[in-house]
Amino acid sequence: MLDESETRLRASSAERLEQAARAAWLYYIGGRTQDEIAAALAISRQAAQRLVSLALTEKLIKFRVDHPIAACMALGEALTARYGLRSCEVVPAAGAGGLASVAVAGARMLERWFAQRVPLTLGVSTGRTLRAIAAELPPMTAPQHKVFSLCGIIAPNGRAIAAEPVMQLAERTGAQCFPMPLPVVVATVEERAQLQAQRAYHTLQALFAESRTLMVGVGHVGWQSPIHASGCITDAELTALIEAGAVGEIAGWAFDAAGQLIAGRVNDRVTGLAIAPDPTRLVIGVGAGAAKLPALRAAMLGGLVSGLVTDEPTAAALLGDPASGLTRAEQF
Repeated sequence: MLDESETRLRASSAERLEQAARAAWLYYIGGRTQDEIAAALAISRQAAQRLVSLALTEKLIKFRVDHPIAACMALGEALTARYGLRSCEVVPAAGAGGLASVAVAGARMLERWFAQRVPLTLGVSTGRTLRAIAAELPPMTAPQHKVFSLCGIIAPNGRAIAAEPVMQLAERTGAQCFPMPLPVVVATVEERAQLQAQRAYHTLQALFAESRTLMVGVGHVGWQSPIHASGCITDAELTALIEAGAVGEIAGWAFDAAGQLIAGRVNDRVTGLAIAPDPTRLVIGVGAGAAKLPALRAAMLGGLVSGLVTDEPTAAALLGDPASGLTRAEQF
């Protein structure tokens, strides 16, 4: 049986080989310079050069990059070109339909952001995937940063939403925490106006205005989808959204197959901060699974997200590969 130090050493070695494979793919297949590789992987130029050399030493390079991550990177490049993304991370599916690998990739991205010395204002929505990402984030000391909720964190009956990640992110990083203690959807337009008149809500609006980085769960709209199963909307409200053409939701805001927010309906009573296409803001959407394909595709088409973290089968399916192997059970 391996002791703890040996386990950590093997994990570190595997992660370094994965980084070497990424650098090799970018250099030999993607045609990137070492400076461009350094920027893409958030490392120094010297580190990028060492990673490419390591890939050669470990015989990862033949006529192809001999590592599973190579196929993922090719899919990421294709999705970036197809949907005009600013960032795309595709990972091999592993455990629970890919949730484990997507969670690790999302946490690695957040770790790079929180490691910055310059103060960062980060907005997050809710969802099982974001909660898993927060759980994977290693403890850090980053009190200069702020993390805030883009949407309410309680159901209409006052019950807390279990998949709310903002406080967990703050606990693991020491960042300043600004939750939104409101229902995701309220009963009337008038009630929403009253709640949004509160001073705490104005603070969240100001944080949203200054933020340049968001990470959001992209949810599907359907029977027992998260927004429905959590009690945020009723059966009748779900039916109305489906009849209006809704295929997905971000922070409670429902949108159609073109990535346009649904007019009226439930959206008139959503308390959260609405995301709109904005070239100055990086919005990373996270999620995977067959049920989420229409929502992910629509969010990218409509510019609601400008980046994506997903798994390999979902990426292949988004590119129209009928052999992606994606099943209805793989959804989060």
